[in-house]
Amino acid sequence: MYFKFTFCPIILLLWASLSFAQNVNVVIHGAASIAKTDDNFVCVTLDWWPAEKCDYNQCPWGKAGILNLDLRYGVLINAIKAFNSLRIKVGGSLQDNVVYKVGEVSSCPNFMKREDGLFGFSQGCLSMERWDQLNRFFNHTGVKLTFGLNALLGRNESQTEKGLWIGDWQPQNTRDFMQYTMSKGYKVDSYEFGNQLFGSGMGAKVDAKQYGKDVIVLKNLVKELYAHPETQPKVLGPGGFYEEKWFNTFLEVSGQGIVDGLTHHIYNLGPGDDPNMMNKILDPSYLNQVSQTYKGVSDVVNKFRPQLGAWVSESGGALNGGSKDVSRTFADGFWYLDQMGMASTYDQKVFCRQALIGGNYGLLNATTFVPNPDYHGALLWQRLMGSTVLAVKKESDPNLRVYAHCAKKKPGVSLIFINLSKDISFNITFSNAKHGDAGKPNYEFVGKQNREEYHLRALTGDTKDDIVCLNDVPMVQTDSEDIPAMDPKLVDASTPISIAAQSIDYVTIRDFEAPACV
Repeated sequence: MYFKFTFCPIILLLWASLSFAQNVNVVIHGAASIAKTDDNFVCVTLDWWPAEKCDYNQCPWGKAGILNLDLRYGVLINAIKAFNSLRIKVGGSLQDNVVYKVGEVSSCPNFMKREDGLFGFSQGCLSMERWDQLNRFFNHTGVKLTFGLNALLGRNESQTEKGLWIGDWQPQNTRDFMQYTMSKGYKVDSYEFGNQLFGSGMGAKVDAKQYGKDVIVLKNLVKELYAHPETQPKVLGPGGFYEEKWFNTFLEVSGQGIVDGLTHHIYNLGPGDDPNMMNKILDPSYLNQVSQTYKGVSDVVNKFRPQLGAWVSESGGALNGGSKDVSRTFADGFWYLDQMGMASTYDQKVFCRQALIGGNYGLLNATTFVPNPDYHGALLWQRLMGSTVLAVKKESDPNLRVYAHCAKKKPGVSLIFINLSKDISFNITFSNAKHGDAGKPNYEFVGKQNREEYHLRALTGDTKDDIVCLNDVPMVQTDSEDIPAMDPKLVDASTPISIAAQSIDYVTIRDFEAPACV
């Protein structure tokens, strides 16, 4: 279905005018960066789930899984191309149940419902014909690929401890898969070893010492096959919920220089059927709780110093496919974009959203492929927020969240404002702490060049709306299947920035002097 609105309904203007306004001064510390992200910080996943995957009496995956996704849709192609090099991670819960039909593997079964199988499914298979199709698609759309490998190959489930898989990882099927990939000239930026295989486990678990030994085997395999360091894919792991003891043990066993990037998952909103989901998303104290996880992972990174630092390699907000009432709506952006902002301040290099398409938490609708509201927020982040992260300080209502980076396209700085409040708007002015010296005063900043502003609102003012407006223009599908233009509103720099209640706003200031951004 195609929608053609010219402007958002007038109710938005009335709703905004009823909110109470607070004046807030934001101090930007531009003397030095506090963190650095990867140039491909924005990342999305493609998952293996078949149509039969169901949670909470619904089956929202349809044909969105890796083996079933129709790669010919124009809107899907255009949605990826719009990012101009989007990182995609292929993986998910069933990746440790996937064999690759190459070498000695002759049969290629489909995933089938199986009560005693991993996550309730039998073993599945990636044929090289499908791998060829996927790589043609990735090449055409400019994808930077991270591929999640099966880390259970050759292991058996323990007879004495439920869920524990024992034995050494057997790399032959992976070797054959990599050799085929290389023979075709397919580019893989990085391989992630296994999915959620530690601690209490999700569907399966592997001992930390065993995982550490096996990741050495994988690293040596990659070094052997990819002789040139410039084209050698990185090795990532362990890809699951952070547990300090397990992380430390596996890294002590593997040693430095084996795992290039330390990956972990974030689902801080809990189960997707939680009736309290909206309250969590709009509660700043609740959103702040996950900072302890980021700090813990950062501490491990500082101790073992993997080359690529820490990655959030999967984050869907709500578990088990997301929330059918929230994840596809404007409200989800309060969680999603706040988490990207917070993760970047903790030096997390990559943030992968579960998923590009599929479940309730896809950036694209699983049936129509039309972008959900979070897609537009992620696209603006990719275009506006550079890799250099700056410190910001403010004294105001905690419902106002602010993150600052050097602008993606120099010069200047770009900020994202997230207003969780239902009835308070904010008028923003700036100070510049460009010297980075606590003994020197901050300078009131008044720009001379027009600001570039991108104001995101829910179409009707209801945050559970699934259509977002950018600068009062609805972001809706067109007959051409192109992604709508996302142009800034140019605003007189001498005026405060107006942040409406329950809105998400990006702002780029071209003439802000930040030495870290030169």
